[in-house]
Amino acid sequence: MERRQGFFSTLKDEVVRGLSPARRGRSHSPADLGLLRRRRRSSVGPPEILVSRSGSYRPGAETLSPLREGPDPNGSDSGDQKSDGWAHWLCRAPSASTSGSGYSRSDLRLLLGVLGAPLAPVHVSNIDTLPHLSIKDTPIETSSAQYILQQYLAASGGHKLQSSIQNAYAMGNVKMLASDIETATKVIKNRSSSKVAESGSFVLWQMNPDMWYVELALGGSKVRAGCNGKLVWRHTPWLGAHSAKGPVRPLRRALQGLDPRTTANMFINARCTGEKKINGEDCFILKLCADPHTLKARSEGPAEIIRHVLFGYFSQKTGLLVHLEDSHLTRIQTNGVEAVYWETTINSVLGDYRPVEGIMIAHSGRSVVTLFRFGETAMSHTKTRMEEVWTIEEVAFNVPGLSMDCFIPPSELRFGQECEVPREDRVKNAVVAAAAAAYRAKVAALEKSRDQNVKNL
Repeated sequence: MERRQGFFSTLKDEVVRGLSPARRGRSHSPADLGLLRRRRRSSVGPPEILVSRSGSYRPGAETLSPLREGPDPNGSDSGDQKSDGWAHWLCRAPSASTSGSGYSRSDLRLLLGVLGAPLAPVHVSNIDTLPHLSIKDTPIETSSAQYILQQYLAASGGHKLQSSIQNAYAMGNVKMLASDIETATKVIKNRSSSKVAESGSFVLWQMNPDMWYVELALGGSKVRAGCNGKLVWRHTPWLGAHSAKGPVRPLRRALQGLDPRTTANMFINARCTGEKKINGEDCFILKLCADPHTLKARSEGPAEIIRHVLFGYFSQKTGLLVHLEDSHLTRIQTNGVEAVYWETTINSVLGDYRPVEGIMIAHSGRSVVTLFRFGETAMSHTKTRMEEVWTIEEVAFNVPGLSMDCFIPPSELRFGQECEVPREDRVKNAVVAAAAAAYRAKVAALEKSRDQNVKNL
């Protein structure tokens, strides 16, 4: 308890002092703040290296399509960004240790690119409320889904308690493994699959409305991603900072048993498609499909998002979400070349539900990812399989001192928000600017008049 209180008080002090993670040249995330103060007070040991959240400058806001959530096979790292001080972090920052790593750089890029910070299929707000349960003029599939979600919210802690949550924090450990690659003629086993998986950790911050920030460190590299409610961005060592195309969407990791309210809102427009046994447990199946407008908004250039489907499996016994599956298909069509298709499927099993301040949180889980590439020729397909196992070490709600400043995007991407400012906000800003200009002119006139009076004397 003393350690938790010290963590919160340290965070509050730093936030009040204005140390936001993207305001300064060498920016720091909320997880870095306690470590920064601890390092300044200590003179023992070698100096630690803090990696800037915004990363190196990249001219222009580079769009992020689902295909580019994987690594750039032709890119190169911008530098060897490590921080041995993360092993002694005070505020539960993710570790970037490279000890015992048996993975190549391309394997780490693949793991972090796909599993680091995937997004949910559609936009939802965590402050929305579920519609009233109604069976009149409502398809049975839709009314059944609404009933299942009402039971899920009740089992997760209740609507009243969850509505009182304004922000949340979670820290956990992950183990990732790129197991094998299957082609039309052979299966290539990863040389490390029989040894040890790559270990890392992550920290996740959330705040109403629709703001989140995540850091995940693995094998000496770190992926950062965030959303300020208007812009979703991501930073990787090999691509730098870039924004996500399409509407603002929640982080998929938050749907994996960490944010029941956003999860329920995600399935508001879902349909109940039947039942299925998951690990011997009877479950209801809810199916959600991204609408054509969202798919078009996420597509860009030769990359077209054809579909993105999310399935949620809710236990009939406990009412909790126990399995999450989503799949999206992308077509790449370039001039003079046959279309290539990429299908990404993520299956996540959630477990070890325990109450935290009255909210049921899944404290462990496992995800299996399949990347399937096909379309050029009948015998040219490839299938890559990856796995992730995670555990949650610490969860807290309504963290004191957490503010909007902790979710500011990297400086090189902020100009892209200008087109997203609502009209009423632009008018308000213009009025404020005009008033400020008039005030400055009035002050200048008074000073000029005073100087003239002094000369006359």
